[in-house]
Amino acid sequence: MEIAICSPANSIIGTAGMDTQLTRATIRIREMILRGRLRPGQRVAEATLAELLRMSRTPIRQALPVLAREGLLVESETRGYVVRTFTQAEILDAIDLRGVIEGLAARRIAERGASRELVRELRSCLEAGDRIFTKRRLVDSDEAAYAEMNGRFHALIVAEAGSTIFSQAAARNGGVPFASPEAIAFDATDLVKMYDALYFAHRQHHAIVDAIESNQGARVEALMREHVNTVKQSINMMEQQGIGPLAAARKLAAR
Repeated sequence: MEIAICSPANSIIGTAGMDTQLTRATIRIREMILRGRLRPGQRVAEATLAELLRMSRTPIRQALPVLAREGLLVESETRGYVVRTFTQAEILDAIDLRGVIEGLAARRIAERGASRELVRELRSCLEAGDRIFTKRRLVDSDEAAYAEMNGRFHALIVAEAGSTIFSQAAARNGGVPFASPEAIAFDATDLVKMYDALYFAHRQHHAIVDAIESNQGARVEALMREHVNTVKQSINMMEQQGIGPLAAARKLAAR
């Protein structure tokens, strides 16, 4: 997250407040893209978004490059950003490829033995996820918390594999919309179904860590490949309502 510049007298409160606003802006704009309210190829106007989201333009301005790094926006030839145009095949292929890359990375770690530091960090991710699900329901703030935990969990595994090829491939692939672990397809209109989907995904996180610790290379590779199907299921939940990213892609292709 970017850090706000504020006066010494209120630096801690001000930074935390701006960080919260940036997180909120990033989540809300991501949801607008996910639900098709911002269409592929549409120009993203700071002033319009600020009015719609009822916040100042500063967190909006800071959120746009974050979403560009996720692959959801691209810089305009003139100035500002537009929603990236993507196809259904690109999204699904990128999700599958992520499973292949992360599966190979996890297998390499399991077969050679995970470091104590990696296991400690992965266990920390599991604990962070467990805290989200302990209350047995989801609230709006859980989207950012789960996305941060999920991104850290997957990044740790790719980095620990020690392969520049794996890391570069994962980074390039993460530029496709919704292929990045941080870009959660979170449907706030049905938090019960989202709870079930994300809880199942987090139980898979536990199984992945157990397999790594037990040096089960083939098993952890299969688990990682299966794990990405949860992303497809989350997107499909929204597709059933005709509001997901694939629905937006299909509408664009039909023009």
